[in-house]
Amino acid sequence: MNNKFLLIAGVSSVLLLAGCASGPDEETTAKMADQDARVSQLEQDVAALKAAHEKDAAMHDQSAMEAKEAAMAAQEEAARANERLDNIAQSYTK
Repeated sequence: MNNKFLLIAGVSSVLLLAGCASGPDEETTAKMADQDARVSQLEQDVAALKAAHEKDAAMHDQSAMEAKEAAMAAQEEAARANERLDNIAQSYTK
C-alpha cells in the first residue's frame, strides 16, 4: 500500500513537472523579444542622458571657473581703484 502511494506520488509529480517544463510559445517569445528591444532602447536613452549630464556638468564647471576668474579680476580692479583714490587723497592733504 505504502509503495503504491509513493509510486503514484512520484508519477504525478513527474507529470506535473513535465507539464510546467514546456517551452514558451510564439506569443511569449514575441513578447520577450519586444521587452528585450525596450530594455535596449532604455539602455541607450540612459547612456545618452548620462553623456548629456556629463557635458552639462563640464559646462557648469567651466562657467563657475569663468565667474570665479571674473570676480577675482573685479576684486583686483577694485583694489587698484582704492589705491588710486588713496593716492589722490594723500596728494590733497599734503
